[in-house]
Amino acid sequence: MPVKMIGKDIAADARRVFEAVRGGGIAIIHLDVGYAVLAHTADAVRRIYAAKRRGFDKPTGLLGNYALHEALHVLGSREREMVRRLTHDHDLPLAVIAPYRKEHPLLAKLDPFVHRNAVKNDTLNILLNAGELRNAVADLALAHEVVCVGSSANVSLSGTKYRLEDVDSELRAIADVETDYGLCAHHNPQGLSSTMIDFTTFRVQRAGACFDRIANVMQQEFGIELERPA
Repeated sequence: MPVKMIGKDIAADARRVFEAVRGGGIAIIHLDVGYAVLAHTADAVRRIYAAKRRGFDKPTGLLGNYALHEALHVLGSREREMVRRLTHDHDLPLAVIAPYRKEHPLLAKLDPFVHRNAVKNDTLNILLNAGELRNAVADLALAHEVVCVGSSANVSLSGTKYRLEDVDSELRAIADVETDYGLCAHHNPQGLSSTMIDFTTFRVQRAGACFDRIANVMQQEFGIELERPA
């Protein structure tokens, strides 16, 4: 049975999640945009994909914070300012897709399969500003130079889960640690998760939670019109 944590001892819960994932386990954690599942090893990633019934053509995202985004993503100063304004000044969750520094020493520590599975079209996806717990786990991972990856805690096409009790049994069955922080802040009737934007082309890969607010900031402050995918 997984260790289930209820309450909000952020530091202690982050430590337990990180240690479980670093040791090859799987964790289900609360994000502001929906519950997610984290892993570090190839075996754990394969188990997650099997439980989600997800094809490997769909990559994982890197568990990261703003410092990891700054270290890995290759973007111009204007694009970096966009990300900073959205996530810091406007406090919006955002999945940033961008080319990355392939020779960065952190990535050399990542299992080759996990690395390949996190890359799509020579870009990496790092979700930023998705909640205190996720930020705390990401801070620990970066401090210990352990790169972790994540995906939504749901069977493919079954929709984002905003409460732990709604997470599919297939995912909960493989988790070593669960965190139950109740309802996610950005829950919505459409079942949307994070908004994903490729900041080299401004292509919206997914119009998720807070998309309208993100689009407004991009238009008002940078003159960029984001197009909602069809």
